[in-house]
Amino acid sequence: MKELKKYYYLIPALLAIIIIASDFLSTEIFKSSFQNFSVWFVLSVIAFAIGWFSNKSFGYHFGGKIIFAVIIASAIFSIILLTLFKEYFGLSDLLVENLILFTLRNIMLGSMAFFGMVVCELLILQKELVKNSSKEDEVNKILMDAQREAQIAIEEAKLKADKMLFDVQKKLNDMIERKNQIERRLKEFIQTERELLKQYEKEEE
Repeated sequence: MKELKKYYYLIPALLAIIIIASDFLSTEIFKSSFQNFSVWFVLSVIAFAIGWFSNKSFGYHFGGKIIFAVIIASAIFSIILLTLFKEYFGLSDLLVENLILFTLRNIMLGSMAFFGMVVCELLILQKELVKNSSKEDEVNKILMDAQREAQIAIEEAKLKADKMLFDVQKKLNDMIERKNQIERRLKEFIQTERELLKQYEKEEE
């Protein structure tokens, strides 16, 4: 697990400040001046960047819990702020609809931070997938090379076994041939001895 430095926690604090600061924007930013919309867009981009750095710093799961806690805390603080200073925000009648509107704006900015986390995590997962894919290709190549070497070794062993079998068969044939020659010579020797005995017996008579 990566070491969490203290200044990392300034990232969610900055997100809380941005969410609360959005309460001071006009509630009709899409109908009013271009400047208000530009400020809202810049806040959204900053929230996105905060989500990105939160994912880099805290990780996806722990960072997500922190961002969620910041959104809830900021929404509660905004409701309290609007309730206490409703005249400042131009809310003569503190209606539930107004509280919901400001809460939804806070949640939308927080969602931009979540979106930044998701995009960052997707890029990290894609890099890991490409890295694992390259490692898998290397493993497959190693396995194919090992399989090829094993096949060559098997073929060499088969050739050596065939050669040994051929040599043994040849020696066996040579031994059989010698045995046959010895038997023929013995038969010839016995036959010669018999003939000599017969001749010797005739001479004695």
